[in-house]
Amino acid sequence: MTATSETPDPDPTCPTCGGHVTPGERFCEGCGADLGGSTSQAAPTPDATPEAPPVEATRPLETTAVGSCRSCGGEVADDGYCTQCGTAAAKPRDHFTEQPAPWVAAVCDRGIRHHRNEDAVALAAAAPPSARAVLVVCDGVSSSTDSDVASLAAARAARDVLAQSQPRGLGTPASSVAATARALTTAADAANAAVIANTAPSGGNPASCTFVAAVVDGPLLVVGWVGDSRAYWLPDPGGAMLLTTDDSFAAEQIAAGADRAVAENGPHAHAITRWLGSDAPDHTPRTVTVDLDVPGWVLVCSDGLWNYCSAPEDLAGLLGATMVTVGAQPLPLAAALVDWANAQGGRDNITVALARIDPSTTATVDPSAAHREEVSPDGNVLS
Repeated sequence: MTATSETPDPDPTCPTCGGHVTPGERFCEGCGADLGGSTSQAAPTPDATPEAPPVEATRPLETTAVGSCRSCGGEVADDGYCTQCGTAAAKPRDHFTEQPAPWVAAVCDRGIRHHRNEDAVALAAAAPPSARAVLVVCDGVSSSTDSDVASLAAARAARDVLAQSQPRGLGTPASSVAATARALTTAADAANAAVIANTAPSGGNPASCTFVAAVVDGPLLVVGWVGDSRAYWLPDPGGAMLLTTDDSFAAEQIAAGADRAVAENGPHAHAITRWLGSDAPDHTPRTVTVDLDVPGWVLVCSDGLWNYCSAPEDLAGLLGATMVTVGAQPLPLAAALVDWANAQGGRDNITVALARIDPSTTATVDPSAAHREEVSPDGNVLS
């Protein structure tokens, strides 16, 4: 994931093997060489933004090691590296799951090729199936500083706003949609502020990430996004839909007539045109609304999944084939989709969040809610 306005600084390399290392790391993840602090950089003073209090447990989730060394069985030091061979230990952030209710779950995974997980997910859900749920996925811009911290801070801040807010408008479907769209804008504001408050300022590449949030509210789904993380609606009877339109150079090429497969696999495929962060040109989310009138799945994901299966009908087919093997429970299904993406190469971090929708368990609402609407940033419904 890259932002089009950023030119990444050259990454430091290991003096022994020449492999990529992250500033501040003690050992090279490639060869285990002791870096002796040669790549460390002075930590800038965090930006104290009064509007955005720090999000809880952002950095500890990334740095805490788990268990003994996976290579030699030796002791893992507090810095997350084996004291015997220098291998990096597994971290909670490398692979984690969330399941706030039986019908909603997510899996977030480092993938195979990246040395850290810059994806993040945060969920909230009511216990009754198809009642209310919030699914937020953020993908850190890899060329920016502290992108892993940015994504987790943003996801949690947005989730907390949306979980606490249950807008109903004037009670009509249209006013409820507009109220939820405004809540998504507020959530994006909170996420953007959290990125700034929880990361160190950087002269050239301040922390940044994408943002997509799906709010299931009974028979309505409202989605807001900034960047190229995606939301899909995959109904059981067919008619799969990609709900988001990437804020990316590739999407602009597709809009201009380029072949989707060519554009999404080109050299600038992941250059995004909008993001969250202190240098974001515009972080107001675009929103779209869909009526959930048949059984199906809401799927929210990072590009680590859709890199390998972009078209909605293809993703619906993959989901159906995967259910034959692992069943239709959200958590094992999300895990299987992550495993599938890793089997394709795992060249990026992978996040899959799922909500199972069954209208038979949802209260009946006014039939006029059966529509798909796009909502402007100011909350007005666009016909």
